[in-house]
Amino acid sequence: MASGSPAKRTGVPTSLTPHPKAVISVEEWEAKAPLGDVETRSVNVIKAASERIALPLKFNVDDSGSSSRPSTPTIRNKLGLGSRPSTPNALNSRTQAAHALHPKQPIQTPQQFYDWFALIDRSVAHSQEAHFRAHLDSVSEHLETCDRLMQRIDEVDEAVDSMLHEWRGVEEGGKSLKDACEQLLQERDRLLSTTEAIGEILEYFQELEHATRMLNSPGDSLVLQTDFLYMVERVDVCIDYLKAHRHFREAEIYLLRFQQCMTRAMTLIKMYFVGSLRALTVDVSRRMSEKDVSVTAQMHLLYTRFTSVSTQLSPLLSELERRASAHPEELSALLSECHSAYFAARKSLLVGRLMEEIKGLDPTRTELVELTRTGCSYLKQLCTDEFNLFRAFFNSGEDQLYQYLENLCDYLYDDLRPRILHEPRLTALCEVCTVLQALMVLDVPTLPDSSYDEEEDETSIDELNLDLDLGPLGGKKGLRTLHISHLLQMVLQDAQTRLFFKAQAVIQSDIRYYVPKAEDLAYPEILLAARKPVTGLEIKEKESISQLFQFKSLDKRDTWFPTLRKTVWVLSQLHEFVKPAIFDDIAQEAVNLCRQSLVGAAETLKSKSPPSSTLDGQLFLVRHLLILKEMTHNLDLEDKHPGRGIDFSGMTDTLTSMLGKTTSLLPNALFASLGMPRDENMTDVRHGIDHELRHACEDVIASCAEPLCGPLRTWSERVRSFNTSASPQASASASAQTVTSQAWATQAALSALLAGFREACARDLRGAVGRLRLYLEDDRTVSVLLKHVQDRVVDEYAVFRRLVWEMYGGAVRAEVGSEQDVRALLRGLCEEEGVDVEAGVPGVGSSN
Repeated sequence: MASGSPAKRTGVPTSLTPHPKAVISVEEWEAKAPLGDVETRSVNVIKAASERIALPLKFNVDDSGSSSRPSTPTIRNKLGLGSRPSTPNALNSRTQAAHALHPKQPIQTPQQFYDWFALIDRSVAHSQEAHFRAHLDSVSEHLETCDRLMQRIDEVDEAVDSMLHEWRGVEEGGKSLKDACEQLLQERDRLLSTTEAIGEILEYFQELEHATRMLNSPGDSLVLQTDFLYMVERVDVCIDYLKAHRHFREAEIYLLRFQQCMTRAMTLIKMYFVGSLRALTVDVSRRMSEKDVSVTAQMHLLYTRFTSVSTQLSPLLSELERRASAHPEELSALLSECHSAYFAARKSLLVGRLMEEIKGLDPTRTELVELTRTGCSYLKQLCTDEFNLFRAFFNSGEDQLYQYLENLCDYLYDDLRPRILHEPRLTALCEVCTVLQALMVLDVPTLPDSSYDEEEDETSIDELNLDLDLGPLGGKKGLRTLHISHLLQMVLQDAQTRLFFKAQAVIQSDIRYYVPKAEDLAYPEILLAARKPVTGLEIKEKESISQLFQFKSLDKRDTWFPTLRKTVWVLSQLHEFVKPAIFDDIAQEAVNLCRQSLVGAAETLKSKSPPSSTLDGQLFLVRHLLILKEMTHNLDLEDKHPGRGIDFSGMTDTLTSMLGKTTSLLPNALFASLGMPRDENMTDVRHGIDHELRHACEDVIASCAEPLCGPLRTWSERVRSFNTSASPQASASASAQTVTSQAWATQAALSALLAGFREACARDLRGAVGRLRLYLEDDRTVSVLLKHVQDRVVDEYAVFRRLVWEMYGGAVRAEVGSEQDVRALLRGLCEEEGVDVEAGVPGVGSSN
C-alpha cells in the first residue's frame, strides 16, 4: 500500500492537470497573503490539535491513558497479567474471553506460550506503531480524497470544456440567428417601404374616386365648400405626377380622367362666377336706373358692391388663373370667358355714366387745353378705379384689360382728336403735350424688386417721357400698377404729330421766308437800348423767360434777331414733346434756315451805311452764330444726358476754345486754331455754323486791324514796288538813298506815318474795342478777338519796321521802336478800363 500510493500520487497530477501551473514559494505566499493575529492563533490551535493524535478505539476499553504511546506494563496491567501466569479466575476468564490477546485455551506447553508471547509481542509492536498506522491511514484517506477531488476537478474541467464548446456553438448559432434576423428585418423594411411606395402611388390613382364623387355632388354652391379647392389642388398634383410617370399601368387613362375632372372643376368656377356677376349686374343696373341716385350711391353700387363680392370670388378665380397658366390648351378658354363676362358687365354699367360725364364737359366749346386736362384727369381716375377693381378679381388678362380701358377712353378721344388735329396754335399744342406728359410722369411706377441699374432706369424714364413706346407693363409680369401712359399714348401721338407739322409751318414762315424789317436791323441801337434801365414789369417778364430757358449770361433775348428768337422758341417747345429722332431732323432744318437768315441779315446790315456798318454786320453775325452754335451744342448734350436743359452760359468758353490758338492768317490754319478741325463725321448743321463763324471771325479781325495796318501796308508795298522798278544792278545802299529821296519816303513823311499809326491805334482800336464789348458783352470773349487783332497788327508792323531798318538809321530807327513797344501800346489800349461802348458808334458817341 505504501509503495502503491506514491505511484498513484505521482500519476494523478499528470492526468488531472494537463497544463502546467505556476509555482509560488512560501515567501511569495506570505507576502501576498499575510496573516493577522486572529488567523495566526487559529493556525496554532489547529497545529496543536494535529500533534495530539488519539489512540485507536480498540485500546480505549477502560480509560484513556494520558500517554500518547502505550507501554507494555500498562497494557499488561490492563490485561490483568502478572509476571507469572496465574490461574485465571472467572473475571479474568470473562476478560480474556472478551480480549483478543487472551488465549482462548490455557497455555500448557511452551510452544503455546511462545505462540502467545509472539502474539503479545506483535500486539505490543502493533500498539507501539498504532499512531504511525493511524497517521498513514489518515494520509491515505486524504490522498484518496485528493484523488477524488482531482478526478472531480477533471470532470469539472471536462464539463467546462464541454460548456465552452457548447457556448461557442451557441454563440455561432446566435450570430447566425442574428444575421438571419437582421436579414429578415431588412427584408421586412424593404417590403414595408415597397408597400408604402405602392400605397403612395396608389393614392394618386385613388384620388380620382374622391374627385369624381365630389364633382357629382348636387348644388350650385359646390365651389364654396372647404374641400373643393383642396380637391382641385390634389387633382392638379395628380395630373403633374401622371404626366411625369406615363410608364405606369393605365396612367394615360387616369391622366385623361383627371384632366376631365380639372376641366369640370374649372367650368364650375366659371359658371358660378358668371352667374354671380350677372345677378350682381342686374341688381346694380336696377338700382342705378332709379331716380335721384347720388354720385356717392353710384360709386357704392359700381365699386363697393363689386369689391365686397370679390373677396368670395377672388380665390376661385386665382385657382382658375393658375391652372390656366399651367394648362393653357384646356383651360385658357374658360379664363377668357370669365374676362369677357366681366368686361361686358362693367361696360354695360359704365358707358351711360361715361357718356353723361363727357357731355357735361362740352367738348365743342371748351378750350382745348382745359378739355384735355379735365377729360384726361377724369379718364385717369376712371381707369384707375377700374384697374383696382379688376385687380381685386383677377391677376392676369392685362391685354384684355387695357383693350377694355382703351374702349372707354375712345368715347373722349373721339371728341378730343379732331380738336387737336385742327388746333392752329403751337403753344396750345405744347400745353396739351405738357398736360398729357404730366399725367404720364405721375404714372411712373416704383419697382422695389427691379434689377435695373441707374443707366437703364434713366433710359426707361426718358423713353416714357419722349417715346412712350413701352408696353403696358414695360416688360414686367403681373398686375402691379396701372400704366396710364399706354392709354394716353394715342392722344399724345396725335398732339405730337400736329405739333410737328405746325412747327414745320412756323419754321418755314417765320424763319425761312422771314423778311427783316428796318427795326430788326437797327444795330447797334438795339444793343444800346437794352443797356438802359427798364421797368420792374419788364424785368420780371425777362427774368421769367430767362428762368424758363435757363439762360445764365445772355439773358437779353430781345436783342436777338427775330429768326434766332423764333428758332430757340420753337426748338424749346419741341424738344420735350417729340421723339429724339424727329426732333433731330426738325432741329437740323431749323438751325440751317436760321443760319442762312442770319447770314442774309448780316449782309443787309453791312450794306446799310458802309464802311461804318461793315463791322456792325460782322459782329452781328458773330454774336448770333455763337449763340446758335452753343444752342446746337447743348442740344447734343441733351441727347446724351436726359433731363438737362438748354444752357447758353458756355458761349464765351466756346469762342475762347475756338480762337485761343490762332496765330496765322491762313484760312485753314485759322480754322484749325478755332478749335473746329475738319471732321468727316461732323453733322452738316454744326459744320455750316462753324464755317460761317470762322469767316465771320476772320472778317472781324480784319476789320479791326485794317484801319491800323492799312497805311503801313500801303507804304511797304510802295517801297517794294519802287525797289522792283529800280535798276537791278544798283546796290542796296544806293536803292535806299533813291527811295528816301522820294517825297513820300522822307523822314518827315515817315514820322507823319508813325504819328498817324499811333493816332489810329488810339482812335480806331479804341472804337473797335467798344463795339466788341457792346456786341459780345463779355470781357473774355472780347480779349480773345483782340488778341488776334493785336497779333495781326504786330505782324504787319514787323514787316514795316524791317523795311525801315533797311532804309534808315539813327533817330529814325529809334522813332520806329520795336514790336514789343507796339504790342505794349496795343495791349494798353485794349485793356483800358472804362472804355465807352458808344465811342465807336457813329452818331452816338459824338452826341454824348
